[in-house]
Amino acid sequence: MPRKQSDPTPDWPGVRLHVVTGKGGTGKSTVAAALALALASHGKNVLLCEVEGRQGIARMFDVDPLPYEERRIATGLRGPDGSPGVVHALHIDPESALLEYLSMYYKLGRAGRALDRFGVIEFATTIAPGVRDVLLTGKVFEAAERNSRNKNAIRYDAIVLDAPPTGRITQFLNVNKELAGLAKVGPIKSQADHVMTLFRSPRTAVHLVTVLEEMPVQETADGIEDLRRNQLPVGGVVVNLVRPRDLDADDLAAAGAGTLDRAAVQADLQAAGVDDGNGLVDGLLAEARDHAERRTLEDAQRRLVAGLGVPSYELPRLAGGVDLGALYELAAALKQQGLSS
Repeated sequence: MPRKQSDPTPDWPGVRLHVVTGKGGTGKSTVAAALALALASHGKNVLLCEVEGRQGIARMFDVDPLPYEERRIATGLRGPDGSPGVVHALHIDPESALLEYLSMYYKLGRAGRALDRFGVIEFATTIAPGVRDVLLTGKVFEAAERNSRNKNAIRYDAIVLDAPPTGRITQFLNVNKELAGLAKVGPIKSQADHVMTLFRSPRTAVHLVTVLEEMPVQETADGIEDLRRNQLPVGGVVVNLVRPRDLDADDLAAAGAGTLDRAAVQADLQAAGVDDGNGLVDGLLAEARDHAERRTLEDAQRRLVAGLGVPSYELPRLAGGVDLGALYELAAALKQQGLSS
């Protein structure tokens, strides 16, 4: 079960790279954005990265589409001392990453851009997905491992990676295995080795996002097993889009059994000045029964999440959808539950 919000102790104090994955439709990108805002407190610098080419960060933060460079996009939550941090964002695409790689390792500046015009870059990143993932993860590694030698680059206290979905996350992170048949020596193999050193270290945690439905919870369980089998560090499970608990236990049981007091519901409507005609009471009772059934199913899935053996956190379903204000609300909830330091 999620920790009580009164417990402020962070669960992941030594983690620098937070990888966020989840089944499609569970809101993993929203969770990644909220986590970045939560981490960016006490004056900390946080980098939020995306690698799927959807420009999801730009849409969530209502900014222009991101280029292949780090951009400041938001101020993080304020710490107890009143000092907020800063969230930067980076949209990583494989073509730009390969051009940067060619420039760094082979000094191909203009020549690399010429290859891009002839379509060689797109061909290389499409025909060899293992190389593509090395390039994407390599840029994340570079941002995480910056030190005093990187004089003109921002040094980040934490990095949040909005990663591919659960079904592909192990393949994406396990770049050494994917590259085994393509490059056994050379700079790109060396880069893959360095990336895996970070990904398998205690400085990384892979958090999984789910909703309280059978298929996403099962995929989360399978994802945790797969990550552990490949020696990749499992973080926490974020249960997203949790419905409000509007009925107490007794009323919930009565709603599910169809024994709610019809007369009492009708009297409450009349007391509130609401016309109870046109089948309104029947509709409300049917809705209450559906809600009770859904809650029963969700509670069963919640018990399965609790049995996964990792910390879990819950985020509410927000009636108004997700805008920047909602992201801050979700960030505060993650911080209060201990997901961010």
